[in-house]
Amino acid sequence: MKRMTWTVLSDNRTDNPELEMEHGLSILLETEERNILLDTGASDMFIRNAERLGVDLDDVDYVFISHGHSDHAGGLRYFLEQNQRAKVIVSPHAISGRFFSRRGRLHSITAVWPDIAAERLMMIDGSCEIDNGLYVIACIPQVCPIPQGNQNLCVEAGGGSYAPDDFRHELALYADGLLFTGCAHSGLENILEACPFPVKQVVGGFHLLDGYEEDKDLFVLAERLKTNHPRTHFYTSHCTGNHALMVMQDVMKEQLQPFSCGFRKKESITSL
Repeated sequence: MKRMTWTVLSDNRTDNPELEMEHGLSILLETEERNILLDTGASDMFIRNAERLGVDLDDVDYVFISHGHSDHAGGLRYFLEQNQRAKVIVSPHAISGRFFSRRGRLHSITAVWPDIAAERLMMIDGSCEIDNGLYVIACIPQVCPIPQGNQNLCVEAGGGSYAPDDFRHELALYADGLLFTGCAHSGLENILEACPFPVKQVVGGFHLLDGYEEDKDLFVLAERLKTNHPRTHFYTSHCTGNHALMVMQDVMKEQLQPFSCGFRKKESITSL
């Protein structure tokens, strides 16, 4: 039996007054084989929270960047200043793209990318196993509905023009039954469909923004998740709205749970 622990270092919410919060997401996943930093939040805040939680980021083997937005990759440069050995897993489209949001006013949400030594950079453009039992899922087909909040997100297309973001820069990560979704811009169901492995836990933002998703659509989504993935537990926060969470919890009950800064989940893993 193997053991796994994941700890939320950066999130929009916190129940711990000793921890900071921001619009960002960073989670440390610890397994018996390796430690993986799942996104780095928007700033160096996750490092300060890690110190307060007694988490040693020097032990991280991989840092996984789910997509090119600054609230998930903004802290990478600070992490690389501290950790001198972890390899960086990222899509080349995340590094090369320029990303914008039209919410409120047009503004950049592009991450500032540090210089990364070639031997530490793992640019992934297709689904693959990058280490024993550690898988990256790329090129996620958008067959099922995608989040309505995506309509405000775009990429610079040249000549001062912008095009809708197709999220080719988005990756998901799978290890020991856990599926990390980042923001799930490609759609939670699509990410699950693209994962060929048994999923016990789904962890991440679901990009179900309050004011964008209709209650009836949230209800249908929750019903499908409950029916199609009855043995999977879902943990979300960051870009999942409070109202969206409430509507889906009415259907999914204990199968869907929120997390916040400092949340820690320990799991004993039997064969999947």
